[in-house]
Amino acid sequence: MAEATAERKLKSRLDRFFRISERGSTPGREVRGGLVTFVTMAYIIVLNPLILGSFSEGPGANADATGAILPVPQVAAVTALVAGVLTILMGVVANYPFALAAGLGINALVAVNIAPQMTWPAAMGLVMVNGIVVLLLVVTGVREMVFNAVPAQLKAGIAVGIGLFISLIGLVDAGFVRRIPDAAGTTVPVELGIGGSIASWPTAVFVVGLVIMGVLVARNIRGAILIGVVAATVLSIVVEAVAGVGPSGGTDPKGWNLGYPALPEDIIGLPDLSLLGQVSFDAWVQVPALTAALFVFTLVLTDFFDTIGTMTGLGRQAGLANRDGQLPNVGKTLFVDSLGAIAGGAASASSNTVYIESASGIAEGARTGLANVVTGLLFIAAMFFTPLYEVVPIEAAAPALVVVGALMIRQVADIDFRDFSVALPAFLTIVVMPFTYSIANGIGAGFVSYVLIQAATGNARRVHPLMWIVSAAFVVYFGMGPIRETLGG
Repeated sequence: MAEATAERKLKSRLDRFFRISERGSTPGREVRGGLVTFVTMAYIIVLNPLILGSFSEGPGANADATGAILPVPQVAAVTALVAGVLTILMGVVANYPFALAAGLGINALVAVNIAPQMTWPAAMGLVMVNGIVVLLLVVTGVREMVFNAVPAQLKAGIAVGIGLFISLIGLVDAGFVRRIPDAAGTTVPVELGIGGSIASWPTAVFVVGLVIMGVLVARNIRGAILIGVVAATVLSIVVEAVAGVGPSGGTDPKGWNLGYPALPEDIIGLPDLSLLGQVSFDAWVQVPALTAALFVFTLVLTDFFDTIGTMTGLGRQAGLANRDGQLPNVGKTLFVDSLGAIAGGAASASSNTVYIESASGIAEGARTGLANVVTGLLFIAAMFFTPLYEVVPIEAAAPALVVVGALMIRQVADIDFRDFSVALPAFLTIVVMPFTYSIANGIGAGFVSYVLIQAATGNARRVHPLMWIVSAAFVVYFGMGPIRETLGG
């Protein structure tokens, strides 16, 4: 009797704190929704370490300017920790079922564009600066003003471009797309696999994994991406056991590129959190100040549009938005999200942001922050299983990048290609990102072309003053080579 009374009191307290009944939910739905959200997001614990980290130094490793790498197990541990803490914080502070984790696209930008020009601690320092800037913009109310300065169709173009960029990274990492050596005597820069054929077991595993994941996503199977990664990993273990492919080592194009599919000695282990606090703020002296500033701007811009767009969609799906499509007390949500960038940088996990996969938990009935508490606790528990991540080769995880890219590209429908004054800037934003392997270049090309076209067609008044300022900064950025030569190096 006493236990039943205590249980009722606990449910009553939870109900009042999270306003569960008020939002038409139940504790059971919230727990179930939190579990489903974790299952659909858990792939990031596998994927983020493979984007940011490496198993060993050498060709193909994601190294910084000094050749240093972030070890996969350590990145996996901090990825789970930061996601867990911030997801719980979002639930308790903002009371929304919006889970957070390392942002795809942002982590690729850090690994591919930023870190190779400086040290990893300096790159993560820029991520923290990004978070501090966003936090200040939230506190001062400027964030909404900056968001409104960029035309909606360019925002859609940025999302689509990031989707293509992520997909290209996945295709290249899996060996499905390869650079043709200069010695081949052709002007064609890339080819399918090796000599126009898949021609290797690891790339075949990628193809099978992509098909499995695509079918699962198309059938709306919860946890489709995670299931696909696990299935491809199991297949890679079988292939390695039978065919003895071996690692690439930077010399064998038919070997496993990153990661080696062999069962680990242990499944459960204490998380290695040694990356916590490995951050510095000397990027401004390692690269030109303008370059560092534009990196921060790109991070801020990506955080802006990813977060606001995601929260708007989730709020509408959950029925929590008002008639104008605004979320009540959205400031608390934006505040926690800005902390995600600061915490992600401080832990070397990259910027954390709200995940669209939270929609799966909302579909299961989640309406409050209690679901986030469940999701966050599961993320923290996942830290103790990091030895398993060493088994996952990049060829098994890369299909997730392609699928996420396909999901992001859907926003191309928001661009009116009949208006060429918008179509060309949006198109340049989309294609320059993957073709130059740089998110910053794509945003810059889109912004500069938009401002110039609007001015040349007599529509300069439509361009927000902030767009002029930012575009001018990008012009300087693109012309850094000639500028340095003119100034004598």
